[in-house]
Amino acid sequence: MALTVSNEVKVGAITAISITLLILGFNFLKGNNPMKRSQYIFAKFEKIEGLVPSNPVVMNGLVIGSVYNTEPADEYLNEVLVTIRLNEIVKIPKDSKATIKGNLLSTPVIEITKGSIAVYLSKGDTIQTIESSCFMGAILEQLGPTQKSLNIALLQLDTLLTGANEVLNARGKEDLRQILGNLSVVTAKLAETTTSVNSLLKQQQNGLNATFENLQATSSQLKEGTKNLPAISKNLETTTQKLSELELKNTLTTLNKTLDEVNSTLAKVQSKEGTMGALLSDRKLYDNLTTTSNSLNLLLQDLRLHPKRYINVSVFGKKDKTTPLMKPMQEDSITQEQFKNK
Repeated sequence: MALTVSNEVKVGAITAISITLLILGFNFLKGNNPMKRSQYIFAKFEKIEGLVPSNPVVMNGLVIGSVYNTEPADEYLNEVLVTIRLNEIVKIPKDSKATIKGNLLSTPVIEITKGSIAVYLSKGDTIQTIESSCFMGAILEQLGPTQKSLNIALLQLDTLLTGANEVLNARGKEDLRQILGNLSVVTAKLAETTTSVNSLLKQQQNGLNATFENLQATSSQLKEGTKNLPAISKNLETTTQKLSELELKNTLTTLNKTLDEVNSTLAKVQSKEGTMGALLSDRKLYDNLTTTSNSLNLLLQDLRLHPKRYINVSVFGKKDKTTPLMKPMQEDSITQEQFKNK
């Protein structure tokens, strides 16, 4: 059998949950966060300056807790006991001091000035306090230096006025009167000069108008001329690009043709079919040419030394029977040999 829940039970459950959420939210707004560990310490003040629960507690500029409760410390209300709920687990030195800070733009806060000793407050301890002046007293304390400066300024102003009265005796007043009279004359002259300048400008108005019209016309012409500058620049760029491409194309064509001819010539030289190739690659032909050149050189030297051996035009002359040359001679040796034959 299925269990049925009546509408009254549902309404009661929803109401209980709503009340619980309301209480938790109210406590959260008061600064009581049930999700965080917390500890409580106490502080005693003669005046709390409008401090109420949920006001923040600050140390080194960081909110570390809030005011949990305020109540009389005794039946004569000589002091007010403030319960501080610390949301952050921080170690507060025992020589730290708490004071109440307040202003017109925000709620009062408890500011803890951190001490220096290594002994820290425990849960339920009472922190030392410093009584702060009321808000208007704090303002007056801050305005104290300003008021002092203002008094000094007023005293100096009074001294200045006294000195001015002493300077402005009968003779000084007469001198001041003359200065004012001269100032009036100067002002009148300045007015006359201004009138003359205005008259001169009025006379030259036509010339100035013509000048401005010419300037406007010149500006219009320049504006019209500048409209054609992009087209001219584009045409010049196109022409330059075409010339550059044309010269580069002709140069590359000529260079390729020259390289082809050089490659063809080198191929013919390296080939053994041509004369140059045969001379370069055939060692035997080179040796034969060298031998032929040496023999021809030897023959020419022998011919120079013994011409009668090869050409005999004398009917009764003797035939040259010297031994033919077997190796080439130096140039000096050939000359000496010719001298001996003579």
